Amino acid sequence: MTVHWCGTGLSAIPGLRRLIEHGHSVTVWNRTPDKARDAVGDLTDAIRAFDPADLADAVAEGDVIVSMLPGDWHVQLARMAIDKGAHFVSSSYIAPEMRALDSAARQAGVALVNEVGLDPGIDHLMAHYLVADYRKSAAYDVENTVSFKSYCGGVPKVPNAFRYKFSWAPVGVLKALRSPSRSIRHFTELEVKRPWDAISRYDAPLPQPEAFEVYPNRDSLPFMADYGFEPRWQVKEFVRGTLRLNGWAEAWSDIFAEVGTADDARLTELAEQLLAENAYAEGEADRVVLCVDLLAERDGRPVWHKTYVMDAWGDARGTAMARLVSVPVSLAIEAVLRREIAPGVTPAPSDPKLVSHWLNEVQTLAQHLMVVDHSS
Repeated sequence: MTVHWCGTGLSAIPGLRRLIEHGHSVTVWNRTPDKARDAVGDLTDAIRAFDPADLADAVAEGDVIVSMLPGDWHVQLARMAIDKGAHFVSSSYIAPEMRALDSAARQAGVALVNEVGLDPGIDHLMAHYLVADYRKSAAYDVENTVSFKSYCGGVPKVPNAFRYKFSWAPVGVLKALRSPSRSIRHFTELEVKRPWDAISRYDAPLPQPEAFEVYPNRDSLPFMADYGFEPRWQVKEFVRGTLRLNGWAEAWSDIFAEVGTADDARLTELAEQLLAENAYAEGEADRVVLCVDLLAERDGRPVWHKTYVMDAWGDARGTAMARLVSVPVSLAIEAVLRREIAPGVTPAPSDPKLVSHWLNEVQTLAQHLMVVDHSS
């Protein structure tokens, strides 16, 4: 069975190299083959120019198509996988068009696995671990009040005045600032049109406690069911959000003022300016912080409270972001090849054995990864 890895961008390489080094049969597809050779040419000669027709000719039953391409390619390649009796893996969120392929994928007996990068991905694994741990604890009671927070962000390891740095074109970051979000705060559904309208403080329980600015991201509510929250649970807070360095909102105030009304041409111009002024230098260390927190209370008092905390930064292995996005993708591919993931459209797994195995692998990727028990 061959893994057809499409795309060798900045966040793709560590996971791709891991698969090849582990002896898997991998064909690398990239729009610019020379760039792929620069990335993995020391490991393989199986590098081809990305062309959908050529890819379709090469894919066989039981193969895996991996999309590390822009999101508008994912559904097309997932449909190709179904037609060929092959599987599909991507790190991206499950779009409605992808979700609509679930029945066809089940009928074809193929897995279309998404949300297996960093966020979404590792955060899902942490959430599944915490919810399962809470459920089996003596403190579990359906009458408890439950609060869930998940915050993730890529930030410079050495803070700059702008409180953020870019490793690729920042148009996507700017467009994300226009996105509304939905979460639960104080038992009430909270809808926010712009992230800067809901910035709050989060104190991360790192070895050296650190405060960050955070805000809700996308629609958090569907993930309650994904994480095993029961409809009868009393949910006080539920939010999946983005984490930024303290001072980010002030440093970006001019950006906020413009991004809401700027047309695409102006956004592109602004993105180029920001990249020129705030790009990572060659070899400069990035940093990724991820905290997933689950709290259960009874009569206003905590009865169970744990936080899964990760702090990782760039080192001799490359950037933290690339490791934490692409290595989980490679783990998902191996799980698919071993038939450990059922047919259909799925996010990162909730199976305890897979969660444990993947988080043990993540332990090797991050400088700091642990569960903090606030009651001990």
